[in-house]
Amino acid sequence: MAYGVMGDHSPSDTFSDPSGARGEWAARVLGYASLGGALEFYNFIIFVFFAREIGQLFFPVGIPPWLRDLQVYGLFAAGYLARPLGGLVMAHFGDRRGRKGVFILSLLLMAAPTLAIGLLPTYAQIGASAPLALLALRLVQGVAVGGEVPGGWIFVAEHVPAWRRGFACGVMSAALALGILVASLITTLIGSAFDRAEVLDGVWRVPFLLGGVFGLLAVLLRRRLVETPVFLDLSGSLATENGLPLGKALTLGKRASAESMVLTWLLASFILTVILILPGALQERFAAEPASALLGNSLAILCLIAGSMCAGMVADRHGTDVALLGGAACLGACQLWLFASLAPGEHLFFLPYALTGFFVGVTGAVPSAMVERFPAAFRYSGISLAYNVAYAICAVATPLIVTALFDIGRMAVSAYLALVCLAVVWLSARRWRRKGRSTPKPAVS
Repeated sequence: MAYGVMGDHSPSDTFSDPSGARGEWAARVLGYASLGGALEFYNFIIFVFFAREIGQLFFPVGIPPWLRDLQVYGLFAAGYLARPLGGLVMAHFGDRRGRKGVFILSLLLMAAPTLAIGLLPTYAQIGASAPLALLALRLVQGVAVGGEVPGGWIFVAEHVPAWRRGFACGVMSAALALGILVASLITTLIGSAFDRAEVLDGVWRVPFLLGGVFGLLAVLLRRRLVETPVFLDLSGSLATENGLPLGKALTLGKRASAESMVLTWLLASFILTVILILPGALQERFAAEPASALLGNSLAILCLIAGSMCAGMVADRHGTDVALLGGAACLGACQLWLFASLAPGEHLFFLPYALTGFFVGVTGAVPSAMVERFPAAFRYSGISLAYNVAYAICAVATPLIVTALFDIGRMAVSAYLALVCLAVVWLSARRWRRKGRSTPKPAVS
C-alpha cells in the first residue's frame, strides 16, 4: 500500500454517516471511552494530590524534608518517563492487532496498580520494599497512560462520522480534565472532613481504592465496545504490509510527527502550568488563601472542559488549523491578563483564570489535528511517538522552567507561555496557507 503525503489518508481512513445509522452506537462508544478516560487520568493524577502523605508513609522518618519531597516527586515523574516506551509498545499492537484490545488493556493497567497502591504496606511495615513497590506500580501506570491517551483519541475518532471527529476528540480531552477536577475535589473533601492524623492513619487510601474499583468496572464496560470501522476496513491489507508501523511514522510521517510534538508542547505546557502548578504558586508566591486558589483552579478546569468541546466543534466546522490558530492566539492574550493580575494579597485573578482555562480548551482540537495528520495504518504509532515523547520532555522540563522564571518575575512565566502560543499560531497559519495553495492528492491503495 502506498501512502500520500502528510495529511492525506487512505480510503479507509474515515467513514461518513449522513444517514445517522451509526449515531446511537457512536454516542455509546464516546460515553464509555470518556468515562474510562476520566477514571484513567484520575488514577494517574491522584498520586500528586497525596504526595505529602505518601512521602511521610513510604520513606524513612529521619530523612530531610527536601529529600523526601524529591523522592516523592521522582516517583510521580517516573510515571511520565515510562509513557513513551509503554505508549510505543501498545501502539505497535494497536496498529497491527486492533485498537480495541489495547484500549481495554491500558485501562486495566491503570486500574489494577491504583487499587494496589491503596492496599500497599508502608515503610514502617515492610521497610525499603515499600518505595520500591510504589515505584514499580507508578511505572506500570505510566505505561498505561502512554497507551490510553492516544488510544482513546484514535478509538473515538475512528468510530464517529468524519464530520464529528473534532467534537468526539474534544469530549475525550474534556473527560481527561474532568478526571483532574474529580481528583482535586475528592482531595479537598477529605482534607475538610478529616484531620491530618486521620488521613495518615489510613484515609489516604480511600481515593486510590475508589479509583481502582471504578476503573476495573470501566474495563468491563469497555469490553462491550467493538473494533473501529477504520481498522476493520484496513485489517485486510495488513497481511501484506512491510516494515514496522513505528518505522513508517519516522519516515513517511516526519512532518506530521514534528508538528504533533509542537502541538503537544502547547497542551503539556498549559496543563502543567495553569492547572497543576499555578494553584500552589498562588498560595506560596502571592499569599492567596488555599480556598481561593482551589476555587480559581476548579473554575479554570470547568471552563477547560467546556472549552475543549467548543474547540472540537470549531474544528469540525472550520478545520483544525483555524481552531488552533484562533484558540492559541486568544489563549496567549488571556494568560497575559492572568499573570498581570497576580499580586500578593490581591484576589483579582478569578475571571482571567476562568477565561484562560476556557482557552486552554484549545487543546481539545489537538487530538483531531493529530489524527488527520497520520494515515490509519501507522496512526497509533505516529501519535504515540510524538505525543508521549514530547509530553515526557515537557513534564520534566516545565516545572523546572516555570520555577526558575517565577524567581525572575511572574511576567517571565507569561512570556514563556506566550512563546508556546506563538509557535502554534505560526504552525497553524503556515499549514492553513499551504493547504489553501494546493489540494492534497488522495492516497492510493
